[in-house]
Amino acid sequence: MDTRRLYSFIKIVDAGSITRAADILHIAQPALSQQLSALEAQFGQQLLIRSKRGVAPTEAGRALYRHAQLILRQVDLAHAAVGISGRAPAGSVSVGLAPYSMGAALALPLLKSVRERYPDILLHINENFGGVISEAIMTGRMDMAFIYGAGPLRGVQFEPVRSEDLFLIGAPGGAVPHGEGEVSLADLAEVPLLLPSRIHTIRQVVDSAFQQASIGPRVVGEVESALTLVNAVDADLGATVLPWSAARAILDLRSLVVRRIVSPVIRVQLSMVTSDNQPLSEPALAVHDLFLELVTAFDAPTDVPTESGPDDKENQ
Repeated sequence: MDTRRLYSFIKIVDAGSITRAADILHIAQPALSQQLSALEAQFGQQLLIRSKRGVAPTEAGRALYRHAQLILRQVDLAHAAVGISGRAPAGSVSVGLAPYSMGAALALPLLKSVRERYPDILLHINENFGGVISEAIMTGRMDMAFIYGAGPLRGVQFEPVRSEDLFLIGAPGGAVPHGEGEVSLADLAEVPLLLPSRIHTIRQVVDSAFQQASIGPRVVGEVESALTLVNAVDADLGATVLPWSAARAILDLRSLVVRRIVSPVIRVQLSMVTSDNQPLSEPALAVHDLFLELVTAFDAPTDVPTESGPDDKENQ
């Protein structure tokens, strides 16, 4: 099979138009249409539906699109493996990280460690939601990810790494119930909460805990941006619920109240996710092992302060 035709087909689907794809590929539109016709003749299937608005893949086209991405990625990996044979790992590695997770907290240490140990590896970090990341891994557009959840999910392999308790975080003297140490879930019934949307695993876990306790959470805002969430909590627009790793990153910069949620304790599972049908390349495997080193070295909470700020880092 001519891999150039597969590459052209992917570009057509991504662009949604043969004309736009021809411009992107810098080839004549008739030549691109001829490549598409050759693919359809080879597979004996109509791959695209043509309309005035452009093109869209048929069921057969969607199947070919997924496999074409995997095939082209394997070709790229083969070229990279031959080119770096006998040398230090080199090439591009794509890592997905769930927002508000330990993975996101380790993004900077990971980037620094990769540059120090493997200067010939180009690391691409994508912070996104678990469903988006899982699909990228299944289609071969991403090597690995560190996300919430333990699977199972077809086409994706989950490697459980650790679980984290969830903490209530708020401004001093604000939305967080008065007291020190832990806070029961029942005490959160009237607390105004700023949470991620329902597509995020943290929100799903929190909603499930409230539902099991027959409590309706008072959600006053849904925030997907970590920076906006921190600013909103600091401005006492509401409290939020985060795992310790994300809370600790916030406490490095802000003076906020942090209380572990109990009765019941709410936990989220963090997993390393890779493709179930294609092995990691040599540079991706090096990054995978390095990431697990950083996770192991990451401190779990022992005595969590009720209030903390930049001057209290040594207590963390």
